[in-house]
Amino acid sequence: MILPICVYNHPVLRKRAEPIEEVTDEIVSLAENMFETMANANGIGLAANQVGVLRSIVVVDISEMEDGDGTPPLCLLNPTIVASSPDEVEYEEGCLSLPGLRDVVVRPSAVTVEYDDLDMRHHRLDATGLLARVLQHEIDHLNGVLFIDRLPAMRRVMLKNKLKKLERGTVECNYPFVHPLRSKVETT
Repeated sequence: MILPICVYNHPVLRKRAEPIEEVTDEIVSLAENMFETMANANGIGLAANQVGVLRSIVVVDISEMEDGDGTPPLCLLNPTIVASSPDEVEYEEGCLSLPGLRDVVVRPSAVTVEYDDLDMRHHRLDATGLLARVLQHEIDHLNGVLFIDRLPAMRRVMLKNKLKKLERGTVECNYPFVHPLRSKVETT
């Protein structure tokens, strides 16, 4: 099932997700729906906050990307970055919750992430390149952080007009979304 994506200024995007203690049918269904929602919106990562669910779950699929290196789709429960490289790289990011907005973000070039899978088995993943970038972006979501929060103050000032448009509800995207000023799901 395709879920509506919460867009900029929706309060759920600024809240910290709750850890998952056990995998229920509801969690498995959420993961499946998140993969379907992400694919429908042409995304490569999605956090549960973005679909209005405050649970610590992220889905990632970069398999079709040039930098994906055949990486299989991933579902991460309770992901945590436990190590980051001192080397940082710039890369342009976008976000399904900030439709039409892109900017260059500086992040560590490599990270180590610990997480549980849908069988509650614990994993440790060393990620570089695009996978490291997407994992950092999505784990930020679980902590109520948007990529624009990582921009220098001057860049945020320069984006002010675009953000105001999003705040007012001037949202154009090709997937169902929920705007904080409206109570119904919209599509454009």
